[in-house]
Amino acid sequence: MTTDLRAIAVEDLTSVEADQELEALAREIKEHDERYYQKDDPTVSDAEYDALRQRNDAIEARFPLSVRPDSPSKRVGAAPASGFGKVKHAKPMLSLGNVFDEDELQDFIDGIRRFLKELSDNPDIPLDMVAEPKIDGLSISLRYEHGKLVQAATRGDGVEGEDVTANAMHVTDIPHTLPAGVPDVLEVRGEVYMSKQDFLALNARQEESEDKVFANPRNAAAGSLRQLDASITAERPLKFFAYAYGDVSDVTWQTHGAFIQLLKDWGFSVNPYTRVCNGVDEIMAQYDTIQEHRAQLDYDIDGVVYKVDRLDWQDRLGFVSRAPRWAIAHKFPAEKAIAKLIGITHQVGRTGVITPVAELEPITVGGVVVSRATLHNEDEIIRKDIRVDDLVLIQRAGDVIPQVLRVICHDDAAVPYMLVRKCPICFSRAIREDGETARRCSAGLICSAQAKERLKHFVSRNALDIEGLGKKNIEYFYDKDLIKNPIDIFHLSRYSNVISSWDGWGKKSVDNLLSAIDEKTNEHIGVECHKLIFALGIPKIGETTSKALAKHFVEFKHFIDGLKKASIDSHTEEYKEIKNISGISDDVINELCDFFAEPNNVNISESLNEILYVKPYEHVAVLESEISGKTLVFTGNLQSMKRPEAKVRAEALGAKVTTSVSKKTDILVAGPGSGSKIRKATELNIKVISEDDWLALLDKAKNQ
Repeated sequence: MTTDLRAIAVEDLTSVEADQELEALAREIKEHDERYYQKDDPTVSDAEYDALRQRNDAIEARFPLSVRPDSPSKRVGAAPASGFGKVKHAKPMLSLGNVFDEDELQDFIDGIRRFLKELSDNPDIPLDMVAEPKIDGLSISLRYEHGKLVQAATRGDGVEGEDVTANAMHVTDIPHTLPAGVPDVLEVRGEVYMSKQDFLALNARQEESEDKVFANPRNAAAGSLRQLDASITAERPLKFFAYAYGDVSDVTWQTHGAFIQLLKDWGFSVNPYTRVCNGVDEIMAQYDTIQEHRAQLDYDIDGVVYKVDRLDWQDRLGFVSRAPRWAIAHKFPAEKAIAKLIGITHQVGRTGVITPVAELEPITVGGVVVSRATLHNEDEIIRKDIRVDDLVLIQRAGDVIPQVLRVICHDDAAVPYMLVRKCPICFSRAIREDGETARRCSAGLICSAQAKERLKHFVSRNALDIEGLGKKNIEYFYDKDLIKNPIDIFHLSRYSNVISSWDGWGKKSVDNLLSAIDEKTNEHIGVECHKLIFALGIPKIGETTSKALAKHFVEFKHFIDGLKKASIDSHTEEYKEIKNISGISDDVINELCDFFAEPNNVNISESLNEILYVKPYEHVAVLESEISGKTLVFTGNLQSMKRPEAKVRAEALGAKVTTSVSKKTDILVAGPGSGSKIRKATELNIKVISEDDWLALLDKAKNQ
């Protein structure tokens, strides 16, 4: 009998099971992120979403060699939606990791002390943290130049967001000008939200005018700020709490607490429950205070955020994957409700995975109407004995997909779940390989659902992002036999007259679509290398892995040529180089080689390279320095800082850090006790510098 991996405790997983579970988690979390950040239409609760991320992080901690390049721990949000201009953040707007109890908070604090050498050596040195409520709104960055608001942008995917400047001008609490004495360039970050009272009044007006009502204040705030017509935003009662900064021309403050006070002095609204705390006891006391007052607050919060107070320590701690190492979110407990299960449907993904979904009688959980919940896989359904017409317990935490926790009671006539034996779309055999948790359609691209999903992936926002060629249009063109593979998209102009004759299509809409397609072939716009790699839809090749591959190959043609050679023989130099790319596992290499061993995939890839204007990968360092773009190796016992901190600081200067010396190594930083690596570096004529030289290099970069 097979076992549901989701039901297995992390400590009981085998390495093979861990790989399979991490793959499933990466896929689920990515879908939830897109619904939350792009569509403002989440389908699961914060609690379930947090549980998925928590399980992902726990598995990665226990199986570090299984960490996927497209891991959710390396990703922030989702790519910006279309309709607004795009803004590249001067400094990334990253997300936060989560803790859920005092023990996990203590582990987080202990990790900071272990990372910073002086705190590790002297436990008596205090570590002050700033605690502030986590507002359930929409993150935004405000750029002021010489005291004047010149730009406002949403977080987007953390690197690039949407330009909502015109809309932000209508938000209460966002100053248009600042008093004298502020830095020439000041980027203030915070959260746009809607009060509970204003939310209820807005929904009342929406109902009266027979317009869409919002599920919760967060969705109302996000939907209001992201109106293409700024006059609509002006009619909505939005507010703003400031709590952080990004790009600043001159940082004169030394602590986060001091910056919060400056924000107040400059006219920003900051949350009155923000406090500087020392030690876990004080932090937990503030957490309890905020949670006690939560129900009385006129705005939604879903936890408390803790940040290291000293800015120099923040800089040294740096970032890990998608989140700062110096900040964490302490989430509130999940909310639950009982709902009736009225059906179980099945969705077919682009790789053929058949996913069961619980259809529920609509019910409100924590102020949000829930009508669907994830069932994960068939083993989970059987283990919980979930049946149609059951009353089930639903858990929701925040705004992501709800989870069916357990059955409350069976209906007398309820029958057990029947395993899916055929694909619900093409009726081909549904198979389940040994060791797999998911059942898959066996038809491959013969299955219209898989073919359509792959095409949808190809044109999606994080891939080619072709405006006007959304999911519904892909299905329509596929059913009309105009688009069967990615190359067909770029031949649609042949059928412009035919398309113009269809209902709902006219010459202008067809011209707009063809123009959006043509942009990808235009040297002034084109498509980025990593996005085209991601668009190919190779299994296990997510956005992070695509960027790692693009960074290595630089050009898409080199990527194709390298993989063609690597797929022939694992002893080739190309195969060995790919294997040495940071974060590329054996499973990922196997998927890449399998993909390029198929002649049809090679032909499509090469044709795309000829048709499209593919922009080479451009590496952007956090700070430009003399080691930007170079590969460093650290060896020996560093006296001034621990090895993890050295790695973080080198990467902040644009360098790549590896663990072994090779002909591609540029600099070896050698501390006391260095041995074989120095000998190898000498043999390869690689530059070797001392720890003092390394510190001097850091000081030089800081003062540039």
